[in-house]
Amino acid sequence: MSQKVILTCAVTGGGSGVLAKHPGLPKTPSEITEAALDAAKAGAAIVHIHVREPDTGAPSNRFDLYEQVVKKLRDAETDVIINLTCGMNGTIDLESTSPARLSSRTSLVSAAERCYHALELKPELATLDCGVMTFGEEIYVARMSDLRGMAALMRDAGVKPELECFELGHIENAKRLLSEGLLEGTPLFQFCLSTGYGARATPTVIQAMKESLPSQANWAAFGCGADEMRTIGLLVAMGGHVRVGLEDNIYLRKGVLASNAELVENAVQIIERMGASIATPAEAREIIGLQKRG
Repeated sequence: MSQKVILTCAVTGGGSGVLAKHPGLPKTPSEITEAALDAAKAGAAIVHIHVREPDTGAPSNRFDLYEQVVKKLRDAETDVIINLTCGMNGTIDLESTSPARLSSRTSLVSAAERCYHALELKPELATLDCGVMTFGEEIYVARMSDLRGMAALMRDAGVKPELECFELGHIENAKRLLSEGLLEGTPLFQFCLSTGYGARATPTVIQAMKESLPSQANWAAFGCGADEMRTIGLLVAMGGHVRVGLEDNIYLRKGVLASNAELVENAVQIIERMGASIATPAEAREIIGLQKRG
């Protein structure tokens, strides 16, 4: 039996800099839904969803926008696993350090507010970023108290966390949540590589992160930018699952802007040429331990 690879498509992401580079980036709920469904038809079993302000494309965490996308996806005939981000509205920006003073660019809200949309809409998956990070001058806040709070809320709502890990220390944080009973079932890890913070997408890094996982864990990874496609072969060879999409890379090849479906199609070709096969949503649910929701 050939290896089954779960393919995730991260449709639009939460960055603002990409807007000037890719005019076709999905922005409205309808555009995000259409892109997600196209990716699913191309072979993605999971779609990872951020939302954006429809008029400007600016990153957003508005509940009504998530609600529209989730409803449209659930009403569609295409079967796909919905994975909502819970990584927005978690940053602080310091205007000064002496005395400490936050700038107006700070977006930090409570753990419960960060995952409110996932608790209410109950997707099958939602992301949990497993540690504090710095992106330029912004600091993403994910203290153990924040992680415990979000993990407990997701557990009680029946939403499985995808444990996003940007470095080895994040895996250790996730293992602590597991040991404390805050994660149920087989954990699902996502290695986030070449993002501008943390680990690069190299064989040594991926192997070290894989070896740090708890036994029987499911895991996937992605590389950003030029590392996106060349990471896929490594992951398949090492037994991992795969993520692609415009959140991580906007080019089909040098100078040619991509669509989500085209990135998925490229990934499918690489995976199948390596002798593996693409998991259907039903097969992905069985592997991860999910129950389909309508």
